[in-house]
Amino acid sequence: MDTRNYGPPFPPPRPERSRPVVRPPHDGPGHWAGAPSALVADGVTYLAYRLRRPLGEGRGYAVVVAASPDGERFETLAVIDKDPAVTESLERPALVLTEDGRWRLYLSCATPGTKHWRIEVLEAADPRGLAAAEPRVVLPGSAHAGVKDPVILQHGGKWHLWASVHPLADPEEADRMVTDHATSADGLEWTWQGTVLTGRPGHWDERGTRVSAVVPHEGRLFAYYDGRADAAQNYEERTGLAVGTGFGPLAAAGEEPLARSPHHGGGLRYLCAVPLAAGGWRLYYELTRADGAHELRTELHLGASQSE
Repeated sequence: MDTRNYGPPFPPPRPERSRPVVRPPHDGPGHWAGAPSALVADGVTYLAYRLRRPLGEGRGYAVVVAASPDGERFETLAVIDKDPAVTESLERPALVLTEDGRWRLYLSCATPGTKHWRIEVLEAADPRGLAAAEPRVVLPGSAHAGVKDPVILQHGGKWHLWASVHPLADPEEADRMVTDHATSADGLEWTWQGTVLTGRPGHWDERGTRVSAVVPHEGRLFAYYDGRADAAQNYEERTGLAVGTGFGPLAAAGEEPLARSPHHGGGLRYLCAVPLAAGGWRLYYELTRADGAHELRTELHLGASQSE
């Protein structure tokens, strides 16, 4: 597919114009705040994100749900700890408001003592109630593959989900990932539709591709994704762009990453794009800092009729 003339809905992320939203729990490598999922409802921005400590110190220990009137200053509404979830680590969540006004939080859960991941969902009448909701497994993975990091879109009367899938046959290869697509009538019972994005041999995304945001725009599907060249870039993925003409295979656009951190490691990942009622977009992503920690940052891209 020729992607050269496909105009994306907003400019590439530029870390130099971003602002911090959530600092990591501590300074230094292995301490992260990020993996965001956001939406706007009734003028309020709701954000779910993951907090993480280094390997051996707890890994992904909590998912936080917060709210903000301006998209930058957030009040915590709910905290989901990893221990009640019976998981060794929590990774990227997906926050969803259903058409009938119910709140859902999809969680990426690591099965203790394994490389396996599964996706569970919490549901409540309001965001604060998510902390006390009972989890339900919606995508269990399998003995051969772990599944995590869901991106969910309700479009045309159907639910769509993209998730990173990791092979489990060889533990040394479990960091490899592709993105698979699934559909559902209710967001609970899912049917896999196949792999839609894989790494390209000899390119910057050879080792793995993980879709982080999907935006229908002008008859095309723009998918922002995390990619890495080798196992050493695990946790330090860069952001790329892929394009599709429908809810099927995606073609990577460009020979280089769309965006990366200017600091050592280069990680700019888990991009989330939120359309604004007045036009324009707000981006959230996880960025590697100079000290090796990761923090959650935001950029505002206003519409053509507005000034920044």
